Formats: sequence, C-alpha cells, structure tokens
Amino acid sequence: MEKIRMTTPLVEMDGDEMTRILWQIVKDELLLPYIDLKTEYYDLGLMKRDETDDQITIDAANAALRLGVAVKCATITPNADRVKEYGLKKMWKSPNGTIRAIMDGTVFRCPIVVDGIEPAVRSWKKPITIARHAYGDVYRNAEIVIPGKGVAELVFTAEDQTQIREVIHEFDGPGIIQGWHNLDGSISSFAHSCFEYALDVKQDLWFATKDTISKKYDARFREIFDKVYHEEYEEKFKEAGIVYFYTLIDDVVARVMKSEGGFVWACKNYDGDVMSDMLSSAFGSLAMMTSVLVNPDGKYEYEAAHGTVQKHYYKHLKGEPTSTNSVATIFAWSGALRKRGQMDGIEDLVSFADALEKAVIRTIEEGEMTGDLALITSKTNVTKLDSTGFILAVKRRLEEELNAI
Repeated sequence: MEKIRMTTPLVEMDGDEMTRILWQIVKDELLLPYIDLKTEYYDLGLMKRDETDDQITIDAANAALRLGVAVKCATITPNADRVKEYGLKKMWKSPNGTIRAIMDGTVFRCPIVVDGIEPAVRSWKKPITIARHAYGDVYRNAEIVIPGKGVAELVFTAEDQTQIREVIHEFDGPGIIQGWHNLDGSISSFAHSCFEYALDVKQDLWFATKDTISKKYDARFREIFDKVYHEEYEEKFKEAGIVYFYTLIDDVVARVMKSEGGFVWACKNYDGDVMSDMLSSAFGSLAMMTSVLVNPDGKYEYEAAHGTVQKHYYKHLKGEPTSTNSVATIFAWSGALRKRGQMDGIEDLVSFADALEKAVIRTIEEGEMTGDLALITSKTNVTKLDSTGFILAVKRRLEEELNAI
C-alpha cells in the first residue's frame, strides 16, 4: 500500500532504557512501513538532558505548543542513585513535570480494557478516567534540610514589600521542610479541562482533595472548581444528564472501590500520579493505560503512563530475552497520530490509528500477549511472547485490519 502522507510533523520525544528500545521497534515495525512519518525529534534521554542542562526538555515542550501534537516515550526522573549511575551534573527534575508546567494542561489517563484481563476490583465494569492536575505541588517544590535548632517560616513578600508570615515549625533539632505552590490560573484551567472532558465523554465528574486538613491550599482547589462549575457548567451538566460532586480524597477512594466505574476522577497532581498507577495495575497492568496531556488551548501530548522498565533494560543489555508490554507505548503513538489526522483533516491517518489499536486489542484477546498479561489473564492456552514477538504479532493483525479498510 502507498504510505499515508502527513502534512504537519508530530513532536517526538524519545526516552530512556527499555521503553526507548521498544520505541524504536514500534516505529520500525508498526509505523514507518505504512506512514510517511514526519516528526520534530527531541532526545529526552537522561544523558542528553544532562548534556543540555535540561534545555532540550524545555525546547520539546515549547515545540508541542507550537505544533499542537506531541508523543513522548517514558523517561527517567533521577534520584541520588541515578545521579551516581549516570554521572549527572545534578538531580534534574521530572521532565514530565517540566513539560506539564510549560503546557499548562491536564493529564487524562484511562485503562485500556480487553477481554480476558478482568479488573482486580470485581465491581468495576467500566473504565475509570483519572484527570490529573499537571502543575505545581510536590513537582515544583522547594526543600530544605534543617541542620538544627531554629524557626522555619513561610514568608510572602508583595510587590509593595509588605509581608505575610506564618511559622511552620520551631525546630529543636534537625529535620526537613518543603514548600509547595500553585496558581489560581492553573487550577482554573484544570477545572475547565475536567468539566469539558466530562461533557465530551458524557460521564460524571468526581473531584476530591483534603480541605478539612489543608484549609487554605486544598480548599482553594475546591473553591475554584465550585465557582467554575456554578458559573459555566451547571446547566450544561444537567442537560447532559451527568453529575459533578466534590468529596474528600479518602472518601472518594472508598467510593471508587465499590463503584462500577464509568466516570472521570479529578485529582491534584500527586494524588493523580499515585491513583492512576493504582487504577492501571488494578485494571491489568501499568502498561495498559492511555495518557494524554491536554492544554487549555487544544494542544496535546500523548505518552506512556508507566516508567522506563529498568529491570528489563538491564536484562536486555546482557542479551537476555525480555517480555515487555508495549501496549501503552503503541497507544501513545496511535493517539498522537489520530489527533494529528483530525487536526489536519487526514482521514487515512485517523483510520490507521483506529486499525492499530484494534490490532493490539485483537492480539491480546486472541491469546498472544507479554508476560505481565499472561500471568493475570483468565484466558487459557495463551502464548507468552517476547518484547519483539508481541509487536510482530500486532503487525500481522494490523495488516489484516488495513486490508479490510
């Protein structure tokens, strides 16, 4: 078949370790034979970020704003061990956090549901979408190790030099402190994105913080959500037959475990990070979840929600076989290609993305899967494939899907 032509490039953000290996195999086997793939490439591998003092991450995020659609591989956020392992200049911040701050978007994560991979929570019948605020909190923190006795204060100095001061703690010995911040504008964008997404998918929206304890910080999120809802979305939600409600984060966790699913769960940044991993694991695998960052102006960044699969990468370096799940990586590409096709009016590209996702789901439902899924599937007589073997099995079905179009 003639390759599908693209008109506008995607922003391609390469990553680290085993997911970087899978990234290239996916491109070579599932994309390049069928698409005249146009990308603006940024290597966000840890060594390149270190070499450029993380400027390449900033450049990639700005490119995503300029071109409108990006696709990102999983990347390492270094801790002290990684700094030593890679000989880094410093402990660089999360590239995802940097990109999300620049794009000022909301991350929507939804499990990929296939027959034979049943949720660990028996009551869940429908996917649950996590809407994760993508700015601030612990991902833009300031930290101090306290050496000994003294007083720690929270101080805000206004433009006119007046100050607001609050004692954090009077230390009688060593300790630690951490400062968080957020912006009304970012919280408002988060709220709008959540309400718009819920209307688009016609699902209830749940939002939760801990405003009973955090009476100013978390309460501010609730105040802004309530204001945006009542001023702009209350009537729209009634017309759509869907509901918005707020509750405490511990209460919503209890509700989620007894629900049937089929709703959007809005979370603050860290809550969304943790809860999306819980949901993806409970629905089957960390590699079975879509993730898209949606900017208020309609810019999109698609990514794999999981990490870089470090253990498999070390096995790969030793020449040992791996059975690494590439589903989320494939769906990041299909999501980005579909959106690019929709924006540019290229129906063939949209159809290709649909066919690719169908091929992935068919492969698993027909009994060919990677090791993580083979361990939990309810299907019998399944075939466990290695990392490349699974992608090649998807390719066979992709060609069948494309021939049927």
